[in-house]
Amino acid sequence: MNSELQIGLIGAGAAVVVLIIIYNKWQERRHRRLAERTFGSTHRDVLLEPQEGASAPAGGGDERREPGIDGSLLPDGDAASAGDTASARPVRETTARRGAPDAPDELDPRVDCLIQLEAIEALEAPQLWAAQAEQLDGLPKPVRWYAFDDSANVWRVMNAHSAGASHWFCAALQLVDRRGAIGEADFLRFSGGMQRVADRFLAVPANLPARAETLNSATALDRFCADVDVQIGINVIATGKPFSGAGLRGLAEACGMALAGDGCFHFRDADGNEAFALGNLEPALFAAGDMDELQTGGVTFVIDVPRVAEGSAVFDRMLDFARQFAAELGGAVVDDNRAPFGNDAAALIRDQIAQFQQRMAEQGIPAGSALAKRLFAAA
Repeated sequence: MNSELQIGLIGAGAAVVVLIIIYNKWQERRHRRLAERTFGSTHRDVLLEPQEGASAPAGGGDERREPGIDGSLLPDGDAASAGDTASARPVRETTARRGAPDAPDELDPRVDCLIQLEAIEALEAPQLWAAQAEQLDGLPKPVRWYAFDDSANVWRVMNAHSAGASHWFCAALQLVDRRGAIGEADFLRFSGGMQRVADRFLAVPANLPARAETLNSATALDRFCADVDVQIGINVIATGKPFSGAGLRGLAEACGMALAGDGCFHFRDADGNEAFALGNLEPALFAAGDMDELQTGGVTFVIDVPRVAEGSAVFDRMLDFARQFAAELGGAVVDDNRAPFGNDAAALIRDQIAQFQQRMAEQGIPAGSALAKRLFAAA
């Protein structure tokens, strides 16, 4: 009985020692990374590197040394025996420890709050995904995840179906959308949740963002987006009997427009990008099953200025569609005040669109770009 107790105590003690060693290794690595971020990693280690003025080897202070196969230096007299030395010990390839990889190309520090995680041991993507879903649940803005593929040296988009393991992960909280900017509570929830995910897997957060700087950037970006967030509509109203739903659908489809789940017909360019939409001027939405019975007094063409490239040209095409609908359905093209929409009004709007999109280009967020579409996504 005593011997069994002793064996059990010895086993428990060994387990505790192993856990202490693992914990100390993790702490050592974490503090080393913190020191590198704070002081840089270019300082010499005076305990490991030769000191200047150290005593020269016997036989002369300027004795030339030849490089060995494994990168060591050999005296002249031993260079001929390098092959024997190499055959006596295996060749070892040494690789320099790399720092954090650059952020994914799709992300932008002006728009995204970025936090990278370095796992000491390769971490399975499903485990990390489950943990982050628990810790970051409820954030009001999108969070995009990436896992770094060491073999291909690229970031891979990560989602609930991702597999494989990685040492590096990157999470990006979008700072602004059409609902506004993140607040302090959102920042703390994101950064705190990321820290808890890191602690759970003994990972190290890298490049932690500063709270005040991040929130100030979000506020400034939201102010700019609000200034250029413009949607322009052109109305086509019935001048006689109401437009029939069947007639509207037939004409819209003949013009290359398709009815979507949001209750509007959408026109897309050759690359599949949405150019403008057609909706009901009255409260009822368009629905595929109700078009045959629908009657309406008018429709509205809408261009979402920040989300389309070459907005002036897209506006001209939309205006042509509006005039075609008016001619074929028996209606008139008017503005929001029901005043006739003539060439002077069209020229004024065309110039305004060009000005808004020029401002976006100067800010480095071209209208219709992937970045603009993220910032001006539907709320």
